[in-house]
Amino acid sequence: MNIILDTNILVGACLGSRYDNLVIRGCLTGDFKPLVSHALLFEYEDLIGRESVFDHPVALNFEEREILFNALYSVCRLIDVSYLWRPNLKDEGDNFIVELAVAGNADYIVTKNLKDLRQSELVFDSFKVITPKQLLENPDVRYHT
Repeated sequence: MNIILDTNILVGACLGSRYDNLVIRGCLTGDFKPLVSHALLFEYEDLIGRESVFDHPVALNFEEREILFNALYSVCRLIDVSYLWRPNLKDEGDNFIVELAVAGNADYIVTKNLKDLRQSELVFDSFKVITPKQLLENPDVRYHT
């Protein structure tokens, strides 16, 4: 199953969010195949380096975040996005996620930001935008705990 993890899922996992951690775990164990583009990788890297985002008592420290990022990257499939669907979303900065979903033939975009990623000018039936909890509770999804 091909999925795209919005950056808020990686951040949530670093902050100890249960469902975010379970989705990342599913990627690391092979239950899910995360798709990334260069743009998404750069966003992941930029975010894990921002100490202000992780100023929380249970947050992973920088070294732990780097280890998690490298482990996740090792199981990702890098997709070359050669066609841009612009303008599509209200937040121009999120368009690359939809473009990745189309180019990589994703089944799901997993995010906690449903509103912004569902309000598009173009409608794509090839993938769904869902939360981590919805992914894990979906009866069509095989996830091994």
